[in-house]
Amino acid sequence: MRPQLVRFALLQLRNESLAEDAVQDTLIAVLEQPERFQGQSSLRTYVTGILKYKIIDNLRAATRERQIDTAEDQSEDDAIDALFAADGHTVEMPRQWGDPDRTLEQKDFFKVLEVCLEKLPAKNARVFMMREWLELETEEICKELAITSANAWVLLYRARLRLRECLDLNWFGARG
Repeated sequence: MRPQLVRFALLQLRNESLAEDAVQDTLIAVLEQPERFQGQSSLRTYVTGILKYKIIDNLRAATRERQIDTAEDQSEDDAIDALFAADGHTVEMPRQWGDPDRTLEQKDFFKVLEVCLEKLPAKNARVFMMREWLELETEEICKELAITSANAWVLLYRARLRLRECLDLNWFGARG
């Protein structure tokens, strides 16, 4: 379980030392109060939930200590533009993704998703994970990363597009 926790923390924190510390703090918290685990979910789900809050705490602390560069790479804009025709419609329709509930139950899907997240630009991945996994509000993400609301939505949009493209190619396309 520890390697999966470290990978998850590393995706968000982008620093091996900070990820290791967050996982260690999580495991210590679990071991110090074993009675808090009531068995209503799997142990992995319980521990991941604790790690989620450790990561949020770490992100908040890191924001107070440093500013994050908001400059975007022009090549990223070009890659996004290539997905759309002049009229604004997508160049290629996404493939049929099948039954989402069944897909989410498959462990292999999460391995592919993890690889796709690692391929995202660091800032896009952070904003996506903060919003979709850590369930932070946009206002809080903007405050933590020192970005505007418009920039956050652009980063989310780009992350979702790239994830869709990566999953379409490496999961749904490979299976269909």
